[in-house]
Amino acid sequence: MLKPIYHPGLIEAGCDEAGRGCLAGSVYAAAVIFPPDYANEQLNDSKQLTERQRYALREVIVREAVAWAVGVVTPEEIDKINILNASILAMHRALDQLSVRPQAVIVDGNRFKPYHDLPYATIVKGDGKYLSIAAASILAKTFRDDYMNQLAEEYPQYDWLSNKGYPTKKHREAIRQYGITPYHRHSFNLLGDRQLTIPFEF
Repeated sequence: MLKPIYHPGLIEAGCDEAGRGCLAGSVYAAAVIFPPDYANEQLNDSKQLTERQRYALREVIVREAVAWAVGVVTPEEIDKINILNASILAMHRALDQLSVRPQAVIVDGNRFKPYHDLPYATIVKGDGKYLSIAAASILAKTFRDDYMNQLAEEYPQYDWLSNKGYPTKKHREAIRQYGITPYHRHSFNLLGDRQLTIPFEF
């Protein structure tokens, strides 16, 4: 059973991101605030759930959260500031959009930058420990999947419907054959051969 809150007595937002290791597409992050006594036995780290379970739980989260929001950082921004900073910026953008102002933040992983003057905690594997982080992981994953599915209609040859932009063999073979798109991250090792970039030809 996941825990409801890390900072007792405070309005707490849980944050997580999706798409950090992808070769293409934006990185997404979500922030979720639940009531302090919230309980849901179905909530878990999004990676432990099936696609159908994630989308079903997204409806529950959107309905039952006190507040929720999604933040996005584009491939162009990722190339300028690196993926770690981009992931944190996406979380900050999600926090900015919350309709209820949090008094504390908990984040999946071990890296974060202060959000205003709020107390925060980084929690390794937090999406398997705290409800709000688990919910944020589900929102970030499903909204990013929706986005990649839309891009797949524009560029079907990269198999984004299946790989969502991650570095699969089929994805990298398509890069070799067709080159890169405006959605690829130029600063990433796109071909998997230690070559950082390939020519920026769209």
